[in-house]
Amino acid sequence: MRIRQFRYGADNLAYLLYTDRSALAVDGGAVEEMCAFIESQGLTLTHVTNTHGHMDHTCGNSDLVTRTGATFVDSRTLREGNTLELEGETIEVLHTPGHTEDSICFRTDTAIITGDTLFNGTIGNCFSGDLEAFYRSIKKLMALPDDTNVYAGHDYVRDSLIFARYLEPENRAIDRFLERYDPAHVCSTIKEERAMNPYLRFNEPAIISFLEEKGLPVATEGERWNSLMRIE
Repeated sequence: MRIRQFRYGADNLAYLLYTDRSALAVDGGAVEEMCAFIESQGLTLTHVTNTHGHMDHTCGNSDLVTRTGATFVDSRTLREGNTLELEGETIEVLHTPGHTEDSICFRTDTAIITGDTLFNGTIGNCFSGDLEAFYRSIKKLMALPDDTNVYAGHDYVRDSLIFARYLEPENRAIDRFLERYDPAHVCSTIKEERAMNPYLRFNEPAIISFLEEKGLPVATEGERWNSLMRIE
């Protein structure tokens, strides 16, 4: 399974997952570029879907379906344990509520498309209001293999890592990632996220010390997560 990333708007990222002949579009706002790639590779776009229902991710759905004849699959119909297939290759769907209740991720053998649940260096806003569900979703992603490539819904890398450095000024993993950061191909690994993303580091001594200095609760993992989500 291969993945092609497309930028659109100020910072949105769209994706094609594809094999030799077939493709699946996720958050396909870059309609022209995606259709041009599909044609150049001789692919058939079989399905169009989204990581969640926000307009900046769904804005290309109608045009892609009209231009290619693909089938639209609403993210709300996809939940934990479901799979999609392209020429016998499996894409696992993970329900990851938090940013929104309907947020899902698409996992292949080497990568995961995380939408606005997990960004490269940060996480999405908790628009659902359910911090506990968001915590469980992040824990689920933290458990993925180290070498899993993380493809997010936006490129917020530079601003996100300014905030990460504010929390952990001595964290050299932040600098190492910035040195290799390429806005033409925005990607990290789960190992890198565990090393630099503060929202995956709520058990690290430096983060705990920061929260204590702010007078926030840190006695349990859940308290540390909730406290971290209150930092602005």
